Amino acid sequence: MQEQMEAVRRMQEYIEKHLCERISFADVAKASLFSPWYARRLFLEYTGVTPADYIRKLRLTKSALKLRDEDVKILNVALDFGFGSVDGYQRAFQKEFGCNPSKYSANPIPLHLFTPYGVKFRFMERKETSMSVKNVFIQVIDKPKRKVIMKRGKAATEYWQYCEEVGCDIWGVLVSMKSLCGEPVCLWLPKEYIKPGTSEYVQGVEVSEDYSGEIPDGFDIIELPASKYLMFQGEPFKEEDYEQAITDIWESEKKYDPTVIGYQWDDRSPKIQLEPVGARGYIELLPIKA
Repeated sequence: MQEQMEAVRRMQEYIEKHLCERISFADVAKASLFSPWYARRLFLEYTGVTPADYIRKLRLTKSALKLRDEDVKILNVALDFGFGSVDGYQRAFQKEFGCNPSKYSANPIPLHLFTPYGVKFRFMERKETSMSVKNVFIQVIDKPKRKVIMKRGKAATEYWQYCEEVGCDIWGVLVSMKSLCGEPVCLWLPKEYIKPGTSEYVQGVEVSEDYSGEIPDGFDIIELPASKYLMFQGEPFKEEDYEQAITDIWESEKKYDPTVIGYQWDDRSPKIQLEPVGARGYIELLPIKA
């Protein structure tokens, strides 16, 4: 299985690197080091979509983010992401997201974007690992008064339970929405923010306190006060070692005493988890008060 996952990972990396170029499946298969027939079968088995669908979905997702964040012409976006014509791009965008790219560019709304999860995250064996002690960077940061658009689960207290209750695809919707901190967040909610029969652990997007835009169906919005946080950030890690990276931060949080810098833990604000990204290290934010 390890050899097969590595082959699919190499194909995913090749597609990401050459996304704005002409991609032939022969080149994608070559990156796998297997025959085209076997490479295609592996890709479909481990990602759930064919290589062609994967490329199309990823291109449309990247193009949607470009339309959301930049003042660009539809024609240029279509050509930049490998579509032969504006008409073809518009039809593909409409079919994938249910809206016209021109209208979306003028008024971005939450979309179900494609999330290209790496195969190692889908097929991770949960096992005990031993690693050397890592450095953890800690700093005080301020969060302004804000709102959070979030999707509640049922009884989840952590990521895996939440995915089973809500589905991992919800992340694509969150990525499509502009966030105050530049990315979606995972939250452990204090009791006062938990509705009866819903989960402590949620995923959402922080937006300004005066936000009045669209809220996706099935989502809630809450207001959070201005607050201080201790940000715990670990060292960069290999993507397949993300569980150990999280464990390292949790151990550091247990041992840390905020009174040495004049603070104490604050149970009135949510604990925050950011997406585990190996290149920057795992990050969590714990609320504090003077």
